[in-house]
Amino acid sequence: MPASAVLFCLVVAISDGDTLTARCGESGAYEQVKVRIAGIDAPEKAQAFGQRSREALADMCHLETATITARTTDRYGRTVADVQCKGQDVGSALVATGLAWVFDRYSEGYEDLYPLQRDAIADRRGLWTDPAPVTPWDWRQQRRSSARQ
Repeated sequence: MPASAVLFCLVVAISDGDTLTARCGESGAYEQVKVRIAGIDAPEKAQAFGQRSREALADMCHLETATITARTTDRYGRTVADVQCKGQDVGSALVATGLAWVFDRYSEGYEDLYPLQRDAIADRRGLWTDPAPVTPWDWRQQRRSSARQ
């Protein structure tokens, strides 16, 4: 999907708190698109709050028509995009409720998410109820390091 392309797609599956599958296109010529929500990183499924994050994304988007604005493609071939469901920016909603982090490494252009994250931390929402939450990128790195030993 070209960057900046805007599609209206039916969300048919939720992988985790920051990844969904959408069916885009005309009837009889659908294309399944795997979408990674831009600017955020949600806890992994096996990580604390991973299931809650996935459920929150499902509540917002599953079987809804999403507005998907493509930004780029990641190394796994997923479309990285801004996603809106029910008129709400999904990345902002997940960060504001404490169910995703601002993905520091890919936050350029998404600086508006930081105040939402600061508010979630201050109010101890979602994963911020944990006194020492582990970012998904650190959690994945720890898992890779353990697997090598």
